[in-house]
Amino acid sequence: MPTSPLLPAESVAALAEWYRTTARDLPWRRPGFHEAYGAWGTLVSEFMLQQTPVTRVIPHLDAWLTRWPTPAALAAATPADVVQQWANLGYPRRALWLHRAAREITERHGGTVPRDVHALLALSGIGDYTARAVAVFAYGDRHPVVDTNTRRVLARAGLGKAHPGAPSRRDLTLMDSLLPEDDADAAVVNAAAMELGATVCIARGPRCDACPLVTGCAWLAAGRPDTGDTRRRQAAFKGSDRQARGAVLKALRDAAPAGVPLADVVPDWPDARQRDRAIDSLIADGLAEADGELLALPR
Repeated sequence: MPTSPLLPAESVAALAEWYRTTARDLPWRRPGFHEAYGAWGTLVSEFMLQQTPVTRVIPHLDAWLTRWPTPAALAAATPADVVQQWANLGYPRRALWLHRAAREITERHGGTVPRDVHALLALSGIGDYTARAVAVFAYGDRHPVVDTNTRRVLARAGLGKAHPGAPSRRDLTLMDSLLPEDDADAAVVNAAAMELGATVCIARGPRCDACPLVTGCAWLAAGRPDTGDTRRRQAAFKGSDRQARGAVLKALRDAAPAGVPLADVVPDWPDARQRDRAIDSLIADGLAEADGELLALPR
């Protein structure tokens, strides 16, 4: 295994071994999952996992892939079907992006999720992380895969910082420096860094005593200093526009396919202006349609 300027080779090897023996048993990591759904299953799971806890994703993923086991199956669905099935996963625009991506895969790639990172990046709703995650975890190619959890591991273990800074292309370069040359081993290290950040090297209260990088971690060696946290804080959900959007969308799902008279959309919402703002934003995002005085899921 090559030596990285970020972490000693023995630390990277320890990380990989830790993952092989302690990784969570998740549906998309099981051999049968890939055999059943191929790269499409990986793509759907990655869409759902964006900003959403694993425990919420698992039941939705199973239902989604049972209903739409291929890109062509989803491409034939209506936007209303897609938004309805997305249910309460949050950030529902992801559902429409996945729907568009399915149509693009069907039309441009014959119904097969592309392997090439640039081709993946050209699909709706797919950014650096998702494109590389599909190429690595579905196809076994060697690329650095960096999510929020990985960035925290890189910042602490490699750079000695309590929290990562703003995302940048440097993250990919740092992660790439840790990867073994062998494609399969590189995939394990990518997955291991994400798993470590999700379960051990967490944002608050990291469990350093259980960390496989304990002997090579720059932050721990420095005494776990408070180096500041420049991450942008997400506004509280309660009372937010996001909560209002969710309430409106739930009302539309409950009334589907008939829709709801505009005057009857969440009539007891405490802030009428906020509710109206939520309705307008859902229409602008393509998540709702207004037909006269009736509001409904998109057709």
